[in-house]
Amino acid sequence: MNARVMVANAPVSFGVFGLTDVPPPLSADEMVHAVSGAGYEGIDLGPIGYLSMDRLGGLLLAGGWADLRYGDAEEFERGLPALEATLDVFAAAPAAPFPPRPTLGCSGSPERFARPGGSVPGLTASAWPSYAARVQEAANRCRDRGFEPAFHHHLGTYVETPQDVERLLELTDVPLCLDTGHLLLAGGDPVAALRAWAGRIGHVHVKDGDTAILAQALADGADLHELMGRGGFARLGEGELDLPAVVGTLDEIGYAGWVVIEQDTLPGRRTVAENIADQAANRRKLEELGL
Repeated sequence: MNARVMVANAPVSFGVFGLTDVPPPLSADEMVHAVSGAGYEGIDLGPIGYLSMDRLGGLLLAGGWADLRYGDAEEFERGLPALEATLDVFAAAPAAPFPPRPTLGCSGSPERFARPGGSVPGLTASAWPSYAARVQEAANRCRDRGFEPAFHHHLGTYVETPQDVERLLELTDVPLCLDTGHLLLAGGDPVAALRAWAGRIGHVHVKDGDTAILAQALADGADLHELMGRGGFARLGEGELDLPAVVGTLDEIGYAGWVVIEQDTLPGRRTVAENIADQAANRRKLEELGL
């Protein structure tokens, strides 16, 4: 085990993205039991109302997604109460060696959501300053509450490609949540990115990606949602991510903090038992590499 790193999983690995009239594929208690039993030390929050801070079964809270529309001033303001509600949950979380990271995510670009992977133009040069200013405002709000955030680049959003990430880092002081799977499928090199952005990386999501599934999804006109359903984010070792190099580079750059294993999947595409088995296998993969 690496004393500088703690390993977590996330509800998205079990197809839990939101709470609607349709029940999640498994209860929070069932997921906590599965994650803890597989040897993880922490868990991401998932949708507010799913996990209870007094029923984490010994797990620690690693972070949680806060979704905001940085490209639209009015929608951004409307979303700020949800950010505050997420931070309220963080404030009630058990104390941990690495505090939970508010993971600032973008609500997305409809055009890029329909054609994920970096082929659709993103923000114009004139739109970037106001977009970045709102990201900075969200980060400052997190800091005012005592939490250091990290911005999550993501397929289907305005911060999708390595070039988008570079621009955001130039215009803000917000740490980066580097997601190996999303970067890989957006045409980036996760290992090179870890080295290039080492001084700005505050949180790490480890996931694998399959560019062949991405290419077929694009050929079929499938969007990001369907890409996830088809297994575009593979079990660790079954995609194209150089996982040993990622782990070695995390050690090389002296990364300290949470590593969150994710395998975004849709409810109904795989059974609960399959998802549980996948996340146990993913944990073993990192254990074999010393994490």
